[in-house]
Amino acid sequence: MDELVEVTLPDGCVQVPFGARISTLFGGQGAGAPVAAILNGETVMLSTRITDPATIMPLYLSDRSGYAVYARSLAFLLVLAVREVWPEATVLIEHAINNEIRASITNGHTVTGEDIARVDHAMHTLVAADHPIERIKVKKDEAIRIFTEANMTDKLAVLRSANRKYLTLYRCLGYYDYLYGALVPSTGYLHTFKLVPFSDGVLLLLPAKQPPHEVTELTAIPKLRSAFAETERWARILHAGNVGEINSAIAADAGRDMVLVSEALHEKKISQIADAILADLTQTRLVLIAGPSSSGKTTFSRRLAIQLRVLGLEPFTMSADDYFLDREHTPRDAQGRYDFEALTAVDVEALNRDLVRVLAGDEIELIRFDFVSGTRVQTGRRYRMSSDSILIVEGIHGLNDALTPAIPESHKYRIYASALNPLNLDNHTSIYVSDVRTLRRMARDNRTRGADAEKTLTSWPSVRAGEERNIFPFQERADVMFNSSLLYELHALKRHVQPLLEQVDRDSAVYGEALRMLDFLSFFTPIADTYIPQNSIVREFIGGSCFD
Repeated sequence: MDELVEVTLPDGCVQVPFGARISTLFGGQGAGAPVAAILNGETVMLSTRITDPATIMPLYLSDRSGYAVYARSLAFLLVLAVREVWPEATVLIEHAINNEIRASITNGHTVTGEDIARVDHAMHTLVAADHPIERIKVKKDEAIRIFTEANMTDKLAVLRSANRKYLTLYRCLGYYDYLYGALVPSTGYLHTFKLVPFSDGVLLLLPAKQPPHEVTELTAIPKLRSAFAETERWARILHAGNVGEINSAIAADAGRDMVLVSEALHEKKISQIADAILADLTQTRLVLIAGPSSSGKTTFSRRLAIQLRVLGLEPFTMSADDYFLDREHTPRDAQGRYDFEALTAVDVEALNRDLVRVLAGDEIELIRFDFVSGTRVQTGRRYRMSSDSILIVEGIHGLNDALTPAIPESHKYRIYASALNPLNLDNHTSIYVSDVRTLRRMARDNRTRGADAEKTLTSWPSVRAGEERNIFPFQERADVMFNSSLLYELHALKRHVQPLLEQVDRDSAVYGEALRMLDFLSFFTPIADTYIPQNSIVREFIGGSCFD
C-alpha cells in the first residue's frame, strides 16, 4: 500500500500518495487554473513533489505572487523562442511596468516586424508543445561553468558575488537559466500573451490580473516610458546596467563614485524642473506633486523648494493631507477600515477655498491634521503669497483634477514622482519597481514607527490597490515626471532591511514574500551610508536626512 501524506488545503485536508506533485491537487492548465503554489509559506512550482505533511495554497494570476510567476515564465518563454529562431541572439529584459514587459533582441541586424512575428510564432509553438520546465539544484561552481560555456557573462557577474553554495536553475530543451523565483511547470501554461514591436524592441503584453485574464491592450503611457528611458541613460553613464556591474564598482571604491554621480544626476533633474516652473511663472503659481507610497515626495518637494529659492522665488509647501475630513466622516473600505487614500477622505471644498484665496493674494490661516485626535487643528500661523511666491501642494491626488476643481488648468504645474528602478539583476531579470518602494517603506516605518517587516508586507497589497485606483490612472497628466530611484539604493537599503526580513516567522502569511526578498537581496553587495548625502532621497527612509 502506498504511503500517504496529509495535505492541508484552503478548503480542508486531504491525503495524497508520497511524492505526488502539487499539480495533481488542482487540475490542469485551463483558464483560471493555478500557476504556482505556496508550500509551507514558500512559493514553489506546481511540479514540486509532496514528501511531508504540508499546508498548500494555490496561486492564481489574480494573486500578486502568482502574477509574478506568470510574468517571469513568459520572459523565460521569450528567451527560449528567440533561441529557436536565432541560436546566437541575445535578449535583454529591460523592465516591466503595468501589464507589459519591455525587451530588446540583438541578433546581428536590425530586428524587423517580420522577425518579431517569427519569434511570436515560435513562442506559440513552444506553448502548444507543452515542454516541461525543470527546476534543478546545482553547486555554485557548476552553475558558473554552465553559464561560462553559454557565454552568459551577465549571469556570472551576479552569481560570483552570491554568498551561497548551491543555486537553483531552470532547464528546458537543453537551455539553462537562473530566474530568481518559481516558474510554471511547463510551457503549456503560458497560453495568454501578445508580442508586439515597439520602438527599437518588443513589448510582451501580459494577461489582465483579474478574470477573464484576457491580454491587455498596449497602454498609452509616453511620459512614463520617457522617464524610464531617461533613467536607463543614467545607468549607461554609470556603466551600471545590472547588479553585477554595481557590485564591481562598489568593490573598487566602496561605492563613492556611484553614489555621488547618481545624486548629481538627481540634482540636475530637480534643477531642470525648477527652471521649467520659473519659465511658466506668468501662468503657474501652484505646483502639485503626487506619487505612490514611498516615492520620496517629501524629500523631493524640499529639494525642489531649494532650487526654486536659488532662482529667486519664495516657495511655500502645503500638504493635502492636512485637509483630511475629521475621523468620524472618513470613508471606509470594503473591510470596514478607514480609507485615507480615497479622494472622498479629503475636504476638497475647504482645500479649494483656501487655494483660491491664497492664489488671489489673500491671507489664509494654516491648518494641520492631527492623526492622534483625528481632527484638523489650527496652527496659529498665517500665510500670504508675494509676487515671488510659488505654492507647492503635496498629496497623492495631486494629478486628479477633482482635487483642485476651482483652480484653472493653466495655473497648475503637475509633477509625478515615483521610484522607477531601471536596474536588472541580469539580462533576463528586471527588478520589480514596487519592490524598491516596499523596501523603502519597510526601512522607514521600522525606524519611525517601530513597525516590523511583517506589518509592511501584510499591508502592501492594500497600499498597491489604493495606488491602482487613485494614483496610476492620472500619472500621464503630469507636466513632468521625476524618477526618485537611485541606482545604488538597494545596496544601501540592504543592511537596514535584511535583519527585519530575517525576523519574519515561518508561520506568517507573508513568509514566502520575505524569503523571496531575502533571496533577491543576497546578490547585492551592501554599501555603507558614508557617502550618501544628508539631502538624498534615500535618507528619507534610512535616516540621517537634513530635512527630518
